[in-house]
Amino acid sequence: MTAVLPLRIVTPLAVIVDQPATGLRAVDASGSFGILPGHADFLTRLAVSVVTWITPDGAARFCAVRGGALTVRAGRVAIATREAVTGDDLDRLDREVLARFRANLDEERVAHVEATRLQLSVMRRMLSRLQPRPRGAGH
Repeated sequence: MTAVLPLRIVTPLAVIVDQPATGLRAVDASGSFGILPGHADFLTRLAVSVVTWITPDGAARFCAVRGGALTVRAGRVAIATREAVTGDDLDRLDREVLARFRANLDEERVAHVEATRLQLSVMRRMLSRLQPRPRGAGH
C-alpha cells in the first residue's frame, strides 16, 4: 500500500479539497517545493499559484490558490487560503484564475497604500494640533 498524506484545502467559506495525496507541489516565496509522506512538520506562506497533487490512484489534481498558509503537521497537509478554484485544466487555471487572483492582489495593494497615506495624513494633522504653540500665539 502506498503511503498517503491527508490533504485539506480550505477557504473562509468552504472546504475545497479533503482527500489523500501521495505527493504535493506548491509555491512559496522561495520557489516551488514538494511534500511527500513522512515530511517533517512545516509551515510556509504560499504565493498565488497552482497547488498540484497526485491521488493514490495516480491522477494529477490541481487547485489555484490565492496565497495563504500551508502547514504539514503530524503527516497531514492543510492549506488555508482566501480563495481556491479546483480544475482539471492546468493551462486554464494558470491563464484565467491566477490572472484574476493577481489582479485582485494588485487592487488590494493599491487600496492598502491609499489607506496608509490617509492614515498618515490624519496622524500628521493630529500631531500638528498637539504641538505646543509659541507664547503669544493666538488660539
